[in-house]
Amino acid sequence: MISLWYYIKDKNMKTKVTTRGQVSIPAEIRKKFRIEADTNLEWNIEETSIRVVPVPKDPISAFRGKGRGVYTTQDLLKERIRERNSEDERDKR
Repeated sequence: MISLWYYIKDKNMKTKVTTRGQVSIPAEIRKKFRIEADTNLEWNIEETSIRVVPVPKDPISAFRGKGRGVYTTQDLLKERIRERNSEDERDKR
């Protein structure tokens, strides 16, 4: 039987894999990461450990707001103008 360890707020949580290969996810983890029925999980093998990542039902809305203030629309427009000017200069040659 395989045991999995979970770390939240400096707590160790243990669960067991059933004979059918099922694992119960502790309630604290389900709440923190909004894992509910029909949530898909991605299992990543990393050398000697396994990382389980919940896959959002709507990845676009889950990503929304993550880059706020990092790269604004104004930055994008300025960069595009620089690129366009650079292309125009190159085409003149």
